[in-house]
Amino acid sequence: MSSVQHVNPRVRGIRVSPHGALQSLAAHITQELITGAQKPFKEVIDVSSGDPHKTGMKPISFVRQVLAVCLYPELLKDNSLPVDVRLRAQRLLEVCDGESVGSYTASSGLLHVKQSIADFIMRRDAGVPSYAKDIFISAGSQRALMVVVKLLVSGEGATQTGVLTPIPCPHTLPMLLDEAGVTLVPYQLIEDRGWTVDVDELHRALKTARGRCELRAIYISNPGNPTGHVQDRKSIEEVIQFAAAERLLLLVDEVQQDSVLGHSREFISYKKVLFEMGKEYCETVELVSFTSLSSACMGECGLRAGYMEVVNMDPEVMLFVDTMLCTDISTPVTGQLALDLMVNPPKPGDPSCDMYTQEINLIRATLSQNAQRAQEFLNGLPGMSCQPVMGGIYLYPHLQLPSEITEQAKELEVEADVLYCQRLLEEEGVFVGAGCQHGGTTGNHHLRFCILVPPHTLEEVLARLGSFHLRLWADVRTLTEVCEESRQTSFNVKGYWKKKVFVWEPAVRTDRKIRNIRLCVLAPPVTLEEVLALLRSFHLRLLG
Repeated sequence: MSSVQHVNPRVRGIRVSPHGALQSLAAHITQELITGAQKPFKEVIDVSSGDPHKTGMKPISFVRQVLAVCLYPELLKDNSLPVDVRLRAQRLLEVCDGESVGSYTASSGLLHVKQSIADFIMRRDAGVPSYAKDIFISAGSQRALMVVVKLLVSGEGATQTGVLTPIPCPHTLPMLLDEAGVTLVPYQLIEDRGWTVDVDELHRALKTARGRCELRAIYISNPGNPTGHVQDRKSIEEVIQFAAAERLLLLVDEVQQDSVLGHSREFISYKKVLFEMGKEYCETVELVSFTSLSSACMGECGLRAGYMEVVNMDPEVMLFVDTMLCTDISTPVTGQLALDLMVNPPKPGDPSCDMYTQEINLIRATLSQNAQRAQEFLNGLPGMSCQPVMGGIYLYPHLQLPSEITEQAKELEVEADVLYCQRLLEEEGVFVGAGCQHGGTTGNHHLRFCILVPPHTLEEVLARLGSFHLRLWADVRTLTEVCEESRQTSFNVKGYWKKKVFVWEPAVRTDRKIRNIRLCVLAPPVTLEEVLALLRSFHLRLLG
């Protein structure tokens, strides 16, 4: 391609996420530290994405042991490994062509794994039928979602396909819809009610879409990404009734179903509720649910495997799902085998069961304790508030920023929460996600960060974030106090942001003329206080 004009227009139209720029900055700072640059921190801590292993969380031993044997079958002879590990590895190798993980599989996945998934869904949903033919394995849940969305795409302008999308939503979703050529129709989750899905808001969004696109589907994330909200049965029933009335396909992200916190709320799948609502709904409403290895307890993001189950979809349409998956040839086999281990873990009495149970319980306890600790800490900071988290692996606190920061962001032509994240990364080495990448609107700022991290890592993140946040607010308070005091003396203060600093430009009144001086007040409070004391002393002597 000789120029950008030759790039596919649809690709050029994909919205640019600020996450990429922050990632580049984090990589640059990390490289500076490696080469010996002196900074107030020794390493960058990245909690911007749901990648628990990256932050130091340990993988499940049983999963890694079985995969190790599958990758190197000579370990089948290693008696130091538990018997059930070797037996499971042997069984999984037998279902692979050539008894090797290096062989291709069917485009929709290994039949043995698909049956294991269907059996898991039946256990989870108290006997609601599930069939291997309705299960499609893909290289992650996002890939599966893209396959379904591409099947929906049609028309242009007022007839272009639209998808009702929650705000906030997973940060990759807007880009995925752009790539597919689908119109994102936003519906706002209700923050002051714990990020609930509101049916009246769905109807409002529906009306705004009329004449602009042809709505074909509604996307739901439960537990919510990034909000942590977990829907109850009544809420799910209302969404299903809405989808039925409007003839919309339900696209339900249930990746974090294993991460519901506490006892006040439980995870209930959309499929289970649908099948308990009677034939009017369970035989007519089309549903596609998504799950992946990125779930809280597994955290195996890099193995790239997930699955979707389709319900009430026309069999002829399902053939095209398989056709679309053929473009990937097959999902990585190690990921498929890990899915089998996720949905069919060791059972009581198996040699690996006790350790597996201990490790799963530790992950869940860490997540629950971290959520409580982080919420209490953030709610104690000025300008910060966080809704109670019911599930998932993220916190999504609301961020109220001083007007000086928002003015600087406008001048720099960036969102204010992006500027906050950038400065936090530069000054404290903590990488968190900006709320605007989840579809947030200007003037309504949030942060997102993963709380499924080792407790000592969380404490370091909170310490650095708290230090930065309090320093930011202290600088603004000091500036405000100085400006107020100056109005009572011979200073007439005008403050504005220039490039990356706040410039304080007082007009000094004398008997004959007005002269201007300039100084930057975005400095450590101690330094600023000393400068102001010296300036005040000098000025009073001059006038005296």
